[in-house]
Amino acid sequence: MNAFQCFVLALKSLATSKLRALLTMLGMIIGVAAVIIIMSLGNGVTNEVSTAFDSIGTNTITVSIMGRGSSRSISADEMYEAAYENSDSIKAISPTVEVNGAVRIGSESYTPTVTGVGEDYLTIKTWDMAEGRFINYIDTKDRKRVCVVGAYYNSMEAFDGEALGSTLRINGYDFTVVGVIENQSDDWEDDSSSDNMVLVPYSTAAKLLSKTSQISSYTILAQNEDTVDEAKLAMENRLYKTFSDDSAYMVISMSEVLDIFTEIMDTMVLALALIAGISLLVAGIGIMNIMLVSVAERTREIGIRKALGAKPGHIKLQFVIEAGTTSTIGGIIGIILGVIIARVLGNSFDMDCTPTIASILTSFGVSVLIGVVFGFLPANKAATLNPIDALRND
Repeated sequence: MNAFQCFVLALKSLATSKLRALLTMLGMIIGVAAVIIIMSLGNGVTNEVSTAFDSIGTNTITVSIMGRGSSRSISADEMYEAAYENSDSIKAISPTVEVNGAVRIGSESYTPTVTGVGEDYLTIKTWDMAEGRFINYIDTKDRKRVCVVGAYYNSMEAFDGEALGSTLRINGYDFTVVGVIENQSDDWEDDSSSDNMVLVPYSTAAKLLSKTSQISSYTILAQNEDTVDEAKLAMENRLYKTFSDDSAYMVISMSEVLDIFTEIMDTMVLALALIAGISLLVAGIGIMNIMLVSVAERTREIGIRKALGAKPGHIKLQFVIEAGTTSTIGGIIGIILGVIIARVLGNSFDMDCTPTIASILTSFGVSVLIGVVFGFLPANKAATLNPIDALRND
């Protein structure tokens, strides 16, 4: 009896007891589907974050100055000078000062993201102006009370749909809107979107709004992705020259952040997939138990086949293929179910959660392997039965 004939017999055996076959496959179906879903969702999240980083720009670098008890400091002018000295690798630089406080427009209060930035911030973010102008050098030099707002503010009734030229109050100080940035999100009228921002000159934010004597955060744009490492090294060298302690500052590129995130996500997805894979082992044990029952039920059949000349290898092959067929069919159903559920979840979360070919092939291969491995013991038991004893079995 060849492998094909064994496969046909396995299908006939499964067809004669459909409910038992389905219950035997259930663990395999759930396990394979869970692995497919987890890996698909993990890939979807990773792709979404990668897209977000691409929109930010993987050639941007963030500098954070902690000081760590050092009496030394570096000014914004010195940071600008360092950037200009390395213009071959650095395209633009902007201090960033986060401002805590409320914004009042007329009698209404709002809590947008208020940030102090430099004149190159627009270049770094690759935004376009919808109206007016962006913050310029004179604004930062003279600490002017001007601001640039997101597209959300053009929808406010307090501005009558025209924010440009209007006045708003930040922490009790009046600021004139000199520009409106084009909308950055699909739902730009949502007050929690990225368009709900107010940008002011960093010097004004530092002295007037935050009252800080030291600017501790900078955003840098490298000339291109190939010069990111060079730009990062140049800023590290300049900061080390000032502080003589690399723990007093941190320089990190967005590409590094993306790599770290991707590595963490890959580890989490792998760990979750392995946890889900435990159910495949349980399914394998279930297949082995059912095959042992099947051997016990078909003892007389095995004895007749041996009496007619079937060799132990033929008997073993038959039961191994039957176990493998059971797990393979369960794996195929699990893959189909996993792909469908992954697509549905992806659409629900507005993500592309299409399973990869690698995850499908891996799941299929594991399901076949488990069936063969866990089917070997029952097959070996069937192959070693004494034909005389088997024929006596009722």
